[in-house]
Amino acid sequence: QVQLVESGGGLVQAGGSLRLSCAASLSPFSWYGAGWHRQAPGKEREFVASISGNGDNTEYADSVKGRFTITRDNAKNTVYLQMNSVQPEDTAVYSCAADPSFWAVRSMASYWGQGTQVTVFS
Repeated sequence: QVQLVESGGGLVQAGGSLRLSCAASLSPFSWYGAGWHRQAPGKEREFVASISGNGDNTEYADSVKGRFTITRDNAKNTVYLQMNSVQPEDTAVYSCAADPSFWAVRSMASYWGQGTQVTVFS
């Protein structure tokens, strides 16, 4: 059974930083695109960022460009989301996603984690 397990969420003050991690049981992990989505209370889930299997390609939502960075370590089967200059509007449950297709991660990933809560207070 495929597992994606997120960690690193929590409370952070506006302007601060947080790093999320997602450990995947997919192997070889380099064969899968991976990414992050988020869902705020009362809102639909939205794409945040994605990264190709070898890490060469990345995509970001306009709302996080320049503030968030997605990276991966295939030796550790882990994808990361470095969140800098966070704002209250970044408050959401952040979920990890993976798919054999990099392009599918953005909208229709095959595998999903349970999510980790990020709360930004001002």
